[in-house]
Amino acid sequence: MIYHLAQINIAKMLAPMDSPIMADFVANLDRINALADDSPGFIWRLQGEEENATALRVFEDNYLIVNMSVWSSIDALFAFTYQSAHKEIFKRKKEWFSKMKEMHMACWYVPQEHEPTTEEAKERLAFLNANGETPYAFTFKSKFVAADAAKFRP
Repeated sequence: MIYHLAQINIAKMLAPMDSPIMADFVANLDRINALADDSPGFIWRLQGEEENATALRVFEDNYLIVNMSVWSSIDALFAFTYQSAHKEIFKRKKEWFSKMKEMHMACWYVPQEHEPTTEEAKERLAFLNANGETPYAFTFKSKFVAADAAKFRP
C-alpha cells in the first residue's frame, strides 16, 4: 500500500481575521497557498468557500485557525515549510499568533487517495499532546516512516 503524509497545524490569532493586526497575514494567504499547491510533493489541502481554511471552525475557540494538508513525504512538507518563500511568512508568526503551550502541529500517514477529516486531525493532535511523538502522531523532530505507522497500535 502507498502512504502519504498528512499534517495539521493550528494557530491562535492575536485578533480577528478582519483586524488591522491580521491584515498582512491575510494579504499573503492566497500567495502562500498557491505556493503550497505548486510545490513538489503537494497533494491536497483543506479548503472552505474562500479557497483556504481560515473561516472553518474546527475547534470551539474562534481565534484558532487550522491548516491541514497531505504531502507525498515528510521531506516534501519540510522543504515547503522551511526552504521556500513560506519560511519568510513563517518567521513572522509572532506578529499574528500567540505562543501555544501545547503542540500545535502533528503529522501522520494516510493511505494514498485518503483525505483526512478534521476530526481525524484533531484526534492525532490530541494523541500527540497526551503521548508524545509516536508513529501514530509526530512532528518534524521524529522521522517515522509509513512502515512504522503501519505496525504501531495506539
